[in-house]
Amino acid sequence: MTKYLEQAGVVGAEDFSGSLPGARRESVLRRRSIAREEALGRRLGLRGWGRRGMHVAMASLSLILAAPLLLLAAIAVKLSSPGPVIYSQERVGLERRRRRGDRRSRDRRTPDRRESNAGGRVFRMHKFRTMRANGNGDAERQVWATKDDPRITPVGRVLRAFRFDELPQMVNVLLGDMNIVGPRPEQPEIFKKLRQELADYPRRQHVLPGITGLAQVNHGYDRCMEDVQRKLTLDLDYIGRSSPAEDLKIMLKTVPVVLFRKGGA
Repeated sequence: MTKYLEQAGVVGAEDFSGSLPGARRESVLRRRSIAREEALGRRLGLRGWGRRGMHVAMASLSLILAAPLLLLAAIAVKLSSPGPVIYSQERVGLERRRRRGDRRSRDRRTPDRRESNAGGRVFRMHKFRTMRANGNGDAERQVWATKDDPRITPVGRVLRAFRFDELPQMVNVLLGDMNIVGPRPEQPEIFKKLRQELADYPRRQHVLPGITGLAQVNHGYDRCMEDVQRKLTLDLDYIGRSSPAEDLKIMLKTVPVVLFRKGGA
């Protein structure tokens, strides 16, 4: 544990923890790790802005290059079943905790939606609709979709197989809601349930959520709580050593997952 935290950038973790008893040492080191993760969400710094710029540039390029395919996908979705082409759904995003004395924390005109949604800033995530719409013209909400979900349309199944339904989320990257790489954002109601089951689950909100991630390239759709736990472990591992180089590595690993349905497909 100490070695991992040293690699993650917790300065002096080994010297500091050596004088503490086992359980207390683990507790202190865990708090230090969480504090570092929260700092990532509060301030970007030069390296952070460079990394963010890389994601914005790649998202812009992806939308330009994929424009013809996006048009074909939109037509296919529209012809496959009644309902909207683009499906927008609320997801829990980055938790930006304000330090005491922060100007915005004192500004009552800028309410923190994190408090009302208990986890992070809620945003609307966009994707191609892959499921049959209900009577209101919208797909069912707050239901944990699975790979063999009967609500998925034939066109939607193809889009999901190659992760093409996620491409509209490049717009979310440009809007600042997401990065290309990061933990997958969850629906508010499902998030509330998962954080009750897994104490460390809210730590995923210390960085911007992503379209792909370390958990996604190694595991497919969640089928049980054990799957969620495995992905959570990978998400926290990613947060602990996140960097532009790590993001590029995960993007490269995503290519065979999307094109050849290897790894986490």
